[in-house]
This record gives sequence, structure tokens and C-alpha cells, in this order.
Amino acid sequence: MNQPIRLKPLFRPGRLLVASDALTALHANGIPVVSVLLRHVAGDWGTVSDEDRQQNDLSIAAGLRLISLYSLPDQTRILVTTERDRSGTTIERLEDVVPDSDTREDRPAHRRYPAWPSASYVQESHA
Repeated sequence: MNQPIRLKPLFRPGRLLVASDALTALHANGIPVVSVLLRHVAGDWGTVSDEDRQQNDLSIAAGLRLISLYSLPDQTRILVTTERDRSGTTIERLEDVVPDSDTREDRPAHRRYPAWPSASYVQESHA
């Protein structure tokens, strides 16, 4: 008898923000937002590089940023990031975050999406 697979969350995702273009892409592909979120919080990092996969695994305990990347059936790539303080998780289309994130074969896979915290990840302060 087939029993449903139960995913155990590894961390709290905080407030969920979904970009409208990402939501449109998910709906067009018949993918519920919750399924993407569940994969992310269960440690299924999708198609990130081995280096980023290892960093994510370490980051759960260390409290650092977490990044997942998922390809939809129409080849749209969805980027999921959880802030290091676990205050929020954002779901966006990769091309909206990294406009030159094409799939050229001359670039290594781990360079097609944002790496670990960089200057482009500046959080606005709310006064």
C-alpha cells in the first residue's frame, strides 16, 4: 500500500513573499506554491550546485541564507531564498533576479544563479 511521503521541515521559512511573475509561472505549469515551499524547507534544494547544496546543509545549523533553484516543466527557473535570520522566504523567477541567467553551456552551472550573500542582497531597513 502506498503511503504519502511526509516531509519534515528543517527550518521555519518566516514570512512568504511570492513575486507576481513567479506566481504566474507556477500557475501556468500547474505547480502549487506550497509544493515549492515544502521542498525548500525539507532540504530538497533542487538544481543548485554541489557546493551550494553543501553550503545549504551547513547553513541550516549555522543560521545562514538558504537558496534553492527549481526548473518548471516549461524550463522557467524558480529561485527560493530564505533569509539568514529566517524572517522571510522569497520565491522569484531566476531571470527577474539575475537578468543574464541564460542557459549558455559555456558557463558553469553554479554561476547561473546568485551565490552566497553578496552586495546584491542588501536588505532595506524599515524605519
